[in-house]
Amino acid sequence: MTAPATPRSRGWSRKQKRLAVIAGLLLVVALAAALVLTALRDQIVFFYSPSEVAARAVEPGTPIRLGGLVKDGSWTRSGESNFFVITDGGAEVAAHYSGILPDLFREGQGVVAEGRLGSDGSFEATNVLAKHDENYVPKEVVDALKAQGEWRPEAAQ
Repeated sequence: MTAPATPRSRGWSRKQKRLAVIAGLLLVVALAAALVLTALRDQIVFFYSPSEVAARAVEPGTPIRLGGLVKDGSWTRSGESNFFVITDGGAEVAAHYSGILPDLFREGQGVVAEGRLGSDGSFEATNVLAKHDENYVPKEVVDALKAQGEWRPEAAQ
């Protein structure tokens, strides 16, 4: 004869229920983290200098920030279309921007442009940031220019 069923043998014990709840919560948290990271992956924009764009072979269409100096004599304007070259002394990238440029945008000055590389290696800017006062040059641009031996601190002041 078998022993009569006890309340514990009919279902889950308290410990098993607690472990099941914890496992369920961990699953929900992991799923939420995966969704957040997937959504943020498309929003991450990396900063590159023109030399880094050439060295790392950035894929066309990848959103990036490109920083350096506007090459002297390279800026042309046709209506709201602006064409200029961003350089760090080691490499150059031709850029195009449709829209009104910041008032402080000019040749020989630091600039950071957000946008995407085209399949031909040119840069299609969606946003252009120029220095906002006489002492500001983005740190990444300074580091890239120093690495190329092109940094002129007197130009930043």
